[in-house]
Order: sequence, then structure tokens, then C-alpha cells
Amino acid sequence: MTTCCCTEAENETLSTSLSIKDRIGTWKARWGIGRMKYLIDPGLYMIGCPDELSPVLVTANYKMTVDRVRMNLAGRDLWLMVLDTYGVNVWCAAGKGTFGTEELVSRIDETELSEKVAHRELILPQLGATGVSAHEVRDKSGFRVIYGPVRAEDIPYFLDNGKTLKPEMRKVRFDLVDRLVLTPMEIVIAMGLMLKIFGAMAILAALGILPVERIDYLALLGSVFTGTFATPVLLPWIPGRAFSLKGMITGLLWTVLVLFYGGVHDVLQLISYLLILPSLSAFFGMNFTGSSTYTSLSGVEREMKAALPLIIIALAAGILIRIISYFI
Repeated sequence: MTTCCCTEAENETLSTSLSIKDRIGTWKARWGIGRMKYLIDPGLYMIGCPDELSPVLVTANYKMTVDRVRMNLAGRDLWLMVLDTYGVNVWCAAGKGTFGTEELVSRIDETELSEKVAHRELILPQLGATGVSAHEVRDKSGFRVIYGPVRAEDIPYFLDNGKTLKPEMRKVRFDLVDRLVLTPMEIVIAMGLMLKIFGAMAILAALGILPVERIDYLALLGSVFTGTFATPVLLPWIPGRAFSLKGMITGLLWTVLVLFYGGVHDVLQLISYLLILPSLSAFFGMNFTGSSTYTSLSGVEREMKAALPLIIIALAAGILIRIISYFI
């Protein structure tokens, strides 16, 4: 951050170029390192040297979001209002209500925006629409809300063409690259859980309570992979709508490979694998629901209520059968 040399304003200026530190920070956040603290202070920032006629863009204070916005504003003079979403991106924060009407109105007041600009327009990201009531914002602050494009890279076109967009700029895409960049975080969370499970397995095996073989660890790791990586990557081509079902299908395919190439001949062990591995994959696949654009918050809640009990029952039954097979 630097100070704009052409204005006496008290606001900080954001560069439109990302530093090496910024890029390393993005990489770390993708892998869950310091993710919950990867944010900037809310407030009103300057891009270039804005004046009273410059546009006002609004975004969340998740730093990766701010970085994506500012890097697409090179050569422009405008205001960037950053709301306090507790380090959560626009889409998720809108669903939770932190990118919302009250925060926006409060931030307009706190930054004294009406004294800095002569117009009364705010440009919000389209993905924030679910959290903001445009008419309430106008009634309480006098500012009119205009919704911009879904993606930050389309902001220049929006600003240069009378605040209009091509139809495709209003559509939410969730292509392969979008899905891939989300998988590291899912893998890290899953592996944190699996390390605890592996530790418990080792202890139970040492006590003679649970039979554990090398193939068990490999099979479980494979289920983590199918749920956190294979399911998101293959998402559009896997049958079914529910993410848990998609995860179960990829997990079932992995189970077949384990049974075929792993030399599993014991019937009870086979049954336990058929219960445990697809269920574990379904669980991690279901977790990806909240990261996608395929479902709403209510849809996520409905799927979890329906699928989670079944997953728990299948896992418990599989573990019990595995223990019984040891004694038989």
C-alpha cells in the first residue's frame, strides 16, 4: 500500500500490481496456511487518484478477493470500499449475511463516502446480491446499488461500456480450473482428519482391538483422494445431483480397484470396504458442496441432513464388521 501523491485524502492507495509476497500469500491461503487471517482492514481505499466523480466499487475483505479485483483495475482512478466480511469471500459472505445491507450502510457512514463523491452510485459484485437489499441501502444511505459482473476480469468492460455487460458476464461459471484451485484446501482439511484416524487405528491395532493391514491405510487414503480431488474434477460428468452421491460413486469405483488389485478375499473384509470406502469418499465429496456454485445454502443444509446420517451408519457398520472379522 502507498499514499496517493495527487490527493489530500486520508485513504490508503492500493497498487494494481501483485507483489511476490501477495502471490506467496495466495498460495499459502489455497493450502489452508493462515487462511482465516488472510484479510485486509475494512474501509475505503483508492485505486490510482480518484476524485469526487470516480466510480465506487464494493468488495469483501478476503485478501485474495481484493487482490483479484485490484489487479484488474490497472490505469484506473476509482474508490474501492472493502466491507468487513471477516475474511470471507463475497459469495459466501453474502450467504452468511456479513456482505450485507447493514454492513454496507454502516461502512458508507464510517468512511464518510457522501463527502468524498458527488454521485450516489455503488457498484457491487453480482455474487453479493443475495446479501444486500438495494432499496434498503438507498433508503438508509441515499446510494443506489448497481450490480457489476460475476468475475473481476470483466470489471474493465463493465466500466468502459456504460455499466453494461454481455450476457455471459452475468453467468456463474464453475469450470475445471475453478474447481481445481479449491481442491488443495479440501485435501489439507481431509488429511488433518485422516492423520487423527490413522493414529487411532495404530493404537487400536497395538491393543489388539482393531485389525489393521497396510492395504487399509492405502484404501483410506484413496478414498480421501476420490472425495477431495477426483469428485470435484469429474463433477459435471458424474451421475446424480447430490455431491454425496457423486462422492460415493467415485469412492465405489476406487473400492472396486482396491478389491480387485489388493487381493482381498475375506468376505467380511470385503463387505467392510464396500461400506467404509464409498462412505468416506461421499463425506469428503459432500464437503465440497459449500465450495461450489451448484447449490444454495439451503441446498447444502438439506443434503447434509439427508446424507450425513447414512454416511455415519455405513461407516459404523463397516468398522464393526471389520472388528468382527478379526475375531472370526
